[in-house]
Amino acid sequence: MCGIVGGVTERNIVPILIEGLHRLEYRGYDSAGIAYRTEENVSLVKSLGRVHDLEKKLDKKATSNIGIAHTRWATHGIPSEKNAHPHASNKNIYVAHNGIIENHEDLKSELKSEGFKLYSQTDSEVIGHLIEFYKQRGMDFDSSVMKAISRLKGAFALAVMDKNDPETLIGVRQSSPLVVGEGFDESFLASDIMALSPVTNKFKFLEDGQVVFLSKDKVSICSKDGRAAKVPTKEVDSTAYTNDLSGYNHFMEKEIFEQPESVQSALEGRITNKGTREGIFGAGFEKKLKNIENIQIVACGTSYHAGRIFEYWSHKFLGINCRVDYGSEYQYQEPVKTKKTLLMTISQSGETADTLASLKFAKKTDDPLTLTICNVANSSLCRESEYTLLTNAGPEIGVASTKAFVTQLACLNLLLLTLMQVKGAKPGTIKNIASSLIELPDQLAKTLKMTDTYKAAAKLLFKRHSTLFLGRGLYFPIAREGALKLKEISYIHAEAYPGGELKHGPLAMIDKNMPVIALVPDNEHLDKITSNIEEVAARKGKVITIGPLKKTTLNKDGGHIKIPKTLDLLNPIICVVPLQLISYYTALLKGTDVDKPRNLAKSVTVE
Repeated sequence: MCGIVGGVTERNIVPILIEGLHRLEYRGYDSAGIAYRTEENVSLVKSLGRVHDLEKKLDKKATSNIGIAHTRWATHGIPSEKNAHPHASNKNIYVAHNGIIENHEDLKSELKSEGFKLYSQTDSEVIGHLIEFYKQRGMDFDSSVMKAISRLKGAFALAVMDKNDPETLIGVRQSSPLVVGEGFDESFLASDIMALSPVTNKFKFLEDGQVVFLSKDKVSICSKDGRAAKVPTKEVDSTAYTNDLSGYNHFMEKEIFEQPESVQSALEGRITNKGTREGIFGAGFEKKLKNIENIQIVACGTSYHAGRIFEYWSHKFLGINCRVDYGSEYQYQEPVKTKKTLLMTISQSGETADTLASLKFAKKTDDPLTLTICNVANSSLCRESEYTLLTNAGPEIGVASTKAFVTQLACLNLLLLTLMQVKGAKPGTIKNIASSLIELPDQLAKTLKMTDTYKAAAKLLFKRHSTLFLGRGLYFPIAREGALKLKEISYIHAEAYPGGELKHGPLAMIDKNMPVIALVPDNEHLDKITSNIEEVAARKGKVITIGPLKKTTLNKDGGHIKIPKTLDLLNPIICVVPLQLISYYTALLKGTDVDKPRNLAKSVTVE
């Protein structure tokens, strides 16, 4: 979950690398480093903390035409300067690594026996030493890298620089993302497009097992066994990858308030008031859906919660069995194998390692119809899936996902409508859902206006150590998402439960110091969730209720937040906005780093 950027240029590479690191900080931000060639040597500068801490240590006059840089999310070894990347071997080989080397202990023992000294606690340091080992035995730079990577087990994206080869950078991709950027007399490597969007709009997307050799005017790619590989260059709208706050205080705040426009973008050109347009998932998708009898969803974190919402929709409106598994667990669940299964992966980045591994596992053991709901075109999940629907949310920089979630739900609703059309649901029902979905951006915009209400709720929460979230039916996954947001950015312990589970344990935690946020529907679950809230109130718990009811007889010590009323299957999506903003304002009151919460990273590219 680290960020890599590197390049070979005619101009000064150092400011390009630093800007790239700033754009990659969402991938990791506990330490950073840069290695760049000077006239006769390589300058290596590393710092604990953020990229701006690294900048303070850099020579302001630093100039170079070749270099690599890295921002870290710690896996092996505590955050420290010694453990920061790039790692050096004998001041000759410099390596930046994203991923995990699973056989690093065996390699460490071997390298120590050959006289190499290891200075860090990381798994990554062995890579540079291994390359240097083969160079010492007469291999050139290219051959040493190829030999070294044949010894590595695990996931790795690498940027490698040799002090004695001032014209070449080598990049390697194996189960961790790496892209190549092409410019005029310059070439770049990065973990994603965001890092390079200010300098190029032309990219090559490496596949697993590919190695790239970069010079200023040439890009050569081969497989790990040395066979030449042709990878097309794709032009990308780099203006979409802005990291401008646009007047907001945080990216999370900006992205919450962008949600009406983001949902509009997710729906635009894909839906009418009669249903979805044919072909929005790709040619022939609707025809293949006719045989589908099961749906398997694989996702992680916030995307998992989106999948759970679709599970309810599938059972209620389609009568199709739907199962949702965490990406980290799917491979171990002995999933039922059938060719009549739609296997759907959901991810903001399209690089989520656990989800990607599950997709590859499913394709090896079965022949499902594969679809990914994703925010990043040309990502690994998009390339691995037969069909793709992009959420069109735009870049999401804040680590805690917001607009990615609501656009995932909008796109999943498009899938629901498409399946209903294919399976012959009543046109009136389809039209009713489609018309309400088209109105969703306006209703989200109305919900965003009640900031004073959300700030008042935050004042109730920010001095508490725990908060309980309750929901029933469709509202339970939303309650889980609300709990996740609160714990992610405010560090307040939060849990979500179905209302009926309250008396099966969690009620023991309720007292005057335990606030409860209850999602209150206007449906058949109302009476039961009301009873659950009264159980909390009887034990002096303060309850904040959120829902489409105009007024309620509930005990509402904490207050009631009314959201716009729409169809019951869409109201949970609107409930997300109050939960996001309550978490955001709570974090502000606690003084935490909203966009970069401790110990987390945006794109989880290690299993």
